[in-house]
This record gives sequence, C-alpha cells and structure tokens, in this order.
Amino acid sequence: MAHQAQDGAMRRPLPDGSPVCYWHVSAIAEDEYNVPDTTMSGHMDAQFFLTKEKNFIPHEYPCRTQFVSERRGKRPVIVEKQGPGRIWTPFGSPRVDLSGFWFRATAVSAWAETRIEAETAGTARLKLSCCGGAILFVNGAEAGSMSVYQRNFETDREFDVELKAGLNDIAVFFDDLAERDARYFFELDYCEGPAAAVSFDVPCESGLADEIETMLETMHFEHPAYSAGTVAFHCPETVSRDLDVEIVVAGDFLAEEHDTFTASLPAGASRLVVGDVSAFHSDFRHFDVRLSAGGLTLSRPFTVEIARCEDQGEPPESLEDRIAEALRHVADKGYADAISALARLGLGLGGAQTEAMIAASLPKIENCHDCADFHLVPLLFGRIRYGDLLSDDIRARIDAATLNFRYWMDEPGNDVQWYYSENHALLFHTAAYLAGHFHADKTFVRAGVTGSEQSERGAARLRDWFDHFEKWEMAEFNSVPYFPIDLKGLTTLYALAHDADIRARAGQAILRLITVVAASAHHGTLTAAQGRSYEHTLMAARTSELSAIARVLWSRGNYGRTFQTLPQFLLCLRDFGLVIPASDRQKACLTGAEEQEWTFSQGENRFAHLYHYKTAETAMGSLARYRWGEWGYQETVLQLRIGDNPDAQIWVNHPGEVIHCGFGRPSYWGGCGALPRVHQYKNLAVVIFSTHEDQPDFSHIWFPAQVFDETIADTHAACARSGKGMVQVTGATPLVPVETGPTAGMEIRQNGRETAWLFRLGRCEGENGGLAGFNARFKAIGFTQLEDGTITVDDPEYGQIVFGDDGSVAAEGRRLDPAEWTIEGTIAGTTV
Repeated sequence: MAHQAQDGAMRRPLPDGSPVCYWHVSAIAEDEYNVPDTTMSGHMDAQFFLTKEKNFIPHEYPCRTQFVSERRGKRPVIVEKQGPGRIWTPFGSPRVDLSGFWFRATAVSAWAETRIEAETAGTARLKLSCCGGAILFVNGAEAGSMSVYQRNFETDREFDVELKAGLNDIAVFFDDLAERDARYFFELDYCEGPAAAVSFDVPCESGLADEIETMLETMHFEHPAYSAGTVAFHCPETVSRDLDVEIVVAGDFLAEEHDTFTASLPAGASRLVVGDVSAFHSDFRHFDVRLSAGGLTLSRPFTVEIARCEDQGEPPESLEDRIAEALRHVADKGYADAISALARLGLGLGGAQTEAMIAASLPKIENCHDCADFHLVPLLFGRIRYGDLLSDDIRARIDAATLNFRYWMDEPGNDVQWYYSENHALLFHTAAYLAGHFHADKTFVRAGVTGSEQSERGAARLRDWFDHFEKWEMAEFNSVPYFPIDLKGLTTLYALAHDADIRARAGQAILRLITVVAASAHHGTLTAAQGRSYEHTLMAARTSELSAIARVLWSRGNYGRTFQTLPQFLLCLRDFGLVIPASDRQKACLTGAEEQEWTFSQGENRFAHLYHYKTAETAMGSLARYRWGEWGYQETVLQLRIGDNPDAQIWVNHPGEVIHCGFGRPSYWGGCGALPRVHQYKNLAVVIFSTHEDQPDFSHIWFPAQVFDETIADTHAACARSGKGMVQVTGATPLVPVETGPTAGMEIRQNGRETAWLFRLGRCEGENGGLAGFNARFKAIGFTQLEDGTITVDDPEYGQIVFGDDGSVAAEGRRLDPAEWTIEGTIAGTTV
C-alpha cells in the first residue's frame, strides 16, 4: 500500500466510494438485557438456514421484540465510552467488525473515532451501515443516526456533512442487542466530497506504525497445520524497532480458556517463534497477535490447527484398547467441563477434579445460556449412571439446576437458547425425557409439572423427532460439526432410555449416522458437501471429533480437545452393547482399485441432494442442484481430498465476508455468500459462481500447497499430488495465488463476480505417468455452456459429460438425476 504520513499520524488516501478503515475503538460496553419470563410458540425448524432474504434468519425472541419496541426509529441511547480501547486497522476489511457470540441477550455498544483531512472545505456524502443502531458525529456535532435493529441484517443510511479544510473529527457510536451469534459492526463509506485522506493519530512515529501494520498484514504461519515441531510465523516484512509480542491462544467460541505467550522480536527479525507443538492443546487454535513498540499496539487474529499426532502415536490394535485410550484422552485432555467429567466418571474417577469440571458447566445450565443443552445432556448421563461417585453437594447442585432448567420454548423463560435447529431440539427433548424420569416425583419449576409429566412430554417430542429424522434425516445435512451433536443425544438415549422403542430408534439412528460418515469419508476423514460448516471444522482435518471417532472405529484419525459425543459413544460401545458393522470400515477406508459412488438426499422434502465419489487415492463430494444463485448461509458446496494425508484437501467457496477469522455466517471460508451452480461426475466437477452486488467480488479455493508432495501451477491451472492421488484445478479466469497474509501459500482466488472452477482428480498410475503426465492429459479440459443452460465437458477418460440445468448428469451411457435420489441413498462401486 502507498503510505503518505506525518509524524504521529497514519495517513491514507480516501478516494470517493472508499470506506474509512482506520479507527480508535473503545471496549464494548455490555449490559445483560433481561425481559420478564415468558413462553414462546414455535417448533423445530428443519429449514431455518434456507434463507429467503440475503442470509437473514427470521426467528425472533421476546428480548428482540422488546428491544425493538423501545429503540427502533429512535435515536440510539448513548452509553459512556468504555476502556481499554484498541486501534482498528483493516487488513482488507471495510468494516469495524466486533462480531462475536453472546450466550445471553446483551445490549452492546461502542465508540469509534478517527479523522478525515480534507484539502478544501465542502460537502461530503457519507454512508453509514450497520445491523443495529448508530450515531454519526462530525467535528463534535451530531450529523444523524439510524436505528433499525433487525437482528444480523445490514441496513444503511447516507448523510451529507460539512467538512472544513484540514482535520475533521469523526466519531461513530454503534449499538445493538447481541443474541448468540451477533454481527456487530459498522462501515462508514466516503461516497463523495472534497479530496481527502484519513489522518489517523498514533502515539509514535508514523513510519513505525506503518511498519507494524505491514508486518501484521503480511505475516503468516510457516505451515498450514502442525502435528510436530515449532509453531512460528514467517514475517516477510520486518520492523526496524524491537517489538514486544503478546499472543493470546484460544479455541473456538464455545471454549472459554486461553493461554498467553509473550516474547520479544528483535528489529529486522523475520521469524516469530511462539513455541513447540507440545506447548499447545491439540485443537484448532485462534492466535490473537499483538505487536507493540513506541507506545503503539496493533493486533490481528490468525488461526491454525495443532494436532499433536506424534504424542498420540498409532492407535492400539484392539477396539477395546482404542475405547480405553479415547476415554483416557477425553478425561485428561478435553476441556474442563461436564463432557470430560463424564469420561472420568466412566473410568471410575470421581473426586475434586471431576467435580470441578462439572462445576464449570453448571453456571451455563443454571443461567440457561445458549448451548447449555450441550452441557446438560452429558451431565445427566453422569448423574444418572454414576451418581454414586459424586458428593452430596455436587449432586444437590446438579439436581437443582436440572429442576430449574428451561426445556422448551413453551416453558417460561428469558434466554436466547436456540430451540429451532434439529440438533438442539434433540438435546432439549432428551434432557427433558431423562431428567423427568429420574426426578419423577419432583416438580420441574418452569413447566410446573411433575417429573413424570415432563418425561412424558419429552418422550412424545422425541418420538416426533424420530418420525422426522427417519423420514428426512439430518436437516443440517452431512455436517462435520453436527454429526457429534446429534450423536450426543442419540448415544445418551441408547444408554439410558427407559422406553424400548426410543432406545431402539436411537440405536438405529446412531448406526445410520455412522454409515453416512463412513460413506462420505476418505481414509476416515469426512470429505463431502455440508449443510453447515465453520472455518474451525473445515480446517481441522485431524482434530475434529469425527476424526476421533474414526480412530476408535477404523484406526484412522487423531484426537483434538473439543468433544460433544465421544464419551457417550465410547460408553455405548463398552457398556451398552452398541456394535458398529464392519462394513462401515470398508466404506470409510477404500483400498487397492476399489471405488465408490454414493448418491443420497437429506433434509425435509429432500432439499439437499448429495453426490460423492471416492477411490483409495481420491475423494470428492458436492451438492447437486442446490439453490443456484441464491444467498447462502453456511453450506460448503464441494470438498475433495487426495492421497491419505488428511491435510491434502481442497474446498471452494464464495466468501460471505472478507475479514479473516470472522464470525459471519457465512464467513471467509465457512459457507457461501452466493451459492454456485455445481455439477459432479465421478472425479470431475464444475462450479460456477455468479455473485451479488455488495458481496465480495471473488471466489477462492483452499489450496495448501505445502502439504502436497508435488505441485504444478500456471495462469489458469493448479495441479497437486499427494501420495498417488492427484488433482487439477482449472479457472475460467486467471488463478491468483495469495502470497501474503494469513493464507499465503494456502489460498487461490479468481477475481470478478462471474467465476468458474473445474476440478479433475485422478490416480498416479498407468498412462497418467505422474503429475506431469496427468497435467498434460487433462490440461485442455474445459466446459461449454449451451444456450439452453446445458453444460458439456469432453473428458479424456469419461468421454462427453452432459450436465443439465435440472442438475442431471449424462455420461458413459448413464443418467443420474438428483430428483430421483433417496434419503436411504444408493452406493455403487466395487465396495458393494
């Protein structure tokens, strides 16, 4: 970037139409927003993320209704500025983005201040955008406000303001009601006006500030993921002063613990060492890097997976030993919560350490935090099955929390627990069913019924849930983070249900989900299109919970730190007679010349049609005829892997936001801002994006070049080999490798609103002649789109492939039609 600066100010040009990106931002003022306990009407919404207007989720809680009635259309209520503040630098993002996750309804507000330096006095038009409310101040005078307060839905307003020649003070107060995942940001655009620049005051020489910003803008981890060695950043742009470094390392938004690393980085140093892999938890980790010198601190978030694979070694040979290994891992290395406590109880370990874990989860349940059901279900498992290992005091506290919990939206309460999704609904009903039976003669406070009645309610709702599941299966289809959540409820029911039909249905559902995982997995690692994904579940190839399950069942995979179902699943295998068919291992881990084509549908009315093809060396899964051209949410439309290295994966998406490590749904990597047209036949796929205005103007792929054994790249193609698996990715427009910043060497873009990708996988054998031969054979491959919307591809191996605008595929004398795919699905290939 071009820097023109004066001492004590970072100065950036501000051409017409550009965002104002540099700000002093206060700390967020937070005030829990409570309304009287009330009931809600509604039911599980199996299609809540099939958004109709942009990516807006329509369900509204009483707290939002009350908040809007007080504030919409009125001047926002100003809250005093809170400290400590921070400096916001953009790193490519046009917004000041403080988005996050709040477990109870919380009124949030903050201040942001900067300066615009105008060459001449005159009128400027500024556009202010946010999801909540905001007030704009220019030179101390209020220029106007906005106050729509529609949850996570962006609106904007333009203001004409008078600028004086020279420096103009700009301030924005912005507030909202944060409920669960909250898009809390504002953007101020300089639409038109006198020639101007941002002149942003800093407590040091401007040149030093520029250097620190540039270091943060260009630095990146030395490796895409870590399983051994030293965790360190490469800093291609250095700083001429010694830096003080503080790095706060944490898990995802559900994890509350963190570690802090401090260091000094000498002037001119291009490598920032954080520590040996052994110093970190085995998990997907967030690194908040803070660099300081001359009184200035700038910061930026980074993420990376750390999987301590060498510590874990090879899986034990017997299933019994793998179960024991896994229980011990969760007990010793999981987060300190009710889930890890259950693993300890399953090993016969009560005592202070176990009860401290339970005590860490209890406030979430006692206060009805969102996701409290994630903690309550394993807590009930432990209380019901292993209560004799617990002290009277902790049992009494568990029981009080259980009797006072809100189990469904028709019970009175004041919370933002998410009742609508399939996975949460299952857990609420499981908890009500089991807790009511266990406390049959006691009163459940919010419902005002006896435990027996509460259990009957839970049983009826569970039977309805199973009716829906057995007809349509996963609403959040094929999703890495939501298999474990569903399995959490199902395994608990299989172990503890007092009704034979509920236990039997839970058992069948467990077997079905494991079969779906096996069919969609490559060497035990799920590789497929998904209904809801996150950055931390896409990148965490080794430490996802499904990897741990694969290690137990199929001797493939590793353990992380975040668990939802593993202890319950292990106890079902060890103590309750759950048996996973050996045929699932064959589906999950192909060998030799085996191949498998898997077509199926999921979701109410079969709204998601999924295609998956794999061999021992390649795997690719995609969505067929899925909401082409619509605004997306968290859907991953295509994912592939080559070889047997879990990190050798690629997925494609259109980012929902340009900020890295953000909380958007969709985010930079998780989901699609605009859903593309997708077609796949065996080892070939075509993905065509057409994006909307006000969305990022590029699509991209995750392409971690360093993990592949060999790569070849040119203007329109990138090829890679891992083991004997190979892939060629072709772009309709030039491919632009990202060479700097957090995804340097791991991201390839195509710029523009109309982009297209062609993926071709293959094996390193026979006439392919290695990667060079594979590249030569498929280099000329492309697609043609006819006037009627049909797409044709002439493939050297498959011949002509015809992709219809109805999602159908005609190739090799076959016709595949997604409209005919069933929930049960069809598996074809040499593994059948």
